[in-house]
Amino acid sequence: MILDPDCIFCQIISGQAESSLIYKDDLVTAFLDNQPINAGHVLVAPNKHIPDLAQLDGAIGKHMFIVGQQIARALRRADLRCEGVNLFLADGTVAGQSVFHIHLHIIPRYSGDGFGFRRSSASLRKPSRAELDSIGNIVRASLNREVELR
Repeated sequence: MILDPDCIFCQIISGQAESSLIYKDDLVTAFLDNQPINAGHVLVAPNKHIPDLAQLDGAIGKHMFIVGQQIARALRRADLRCEGVNLFLADGTVAGQSVFHIHLHIIPRYSGDGFGFRRSSASLRKPSRAELDSIGNIVRASLNREVELR
């Protein structure tokens, strides 16, 4: 297992830092967020240090979401306030990533909890089909290059 001694999540995964452990297997560890959006807010992180989404192995990423889905189901059945669930993964500072060990948030939600995404007024503008198609072409070309590189 590759760990970064300066990473708080690596310290949690190795047992060197306190956490409220929810789940652990060979690939991932899940623990309660210590600054939760709502009670039951869980983080799922790879057991090896992976700073960002670009470096995340597909098998580990898939497993993170499988475990996240299982935890989401458990939250809905638990004796906690949970009417819905958000799965959230921030990649990069501007996306809200504050710990650079990739992790998936499983956030229990309920009506009136005050959490949500805010949109700028510019994002409320509906682009034309031509604009959407143009952006789609750019993303598709980049994705095709990415697939060719693998």
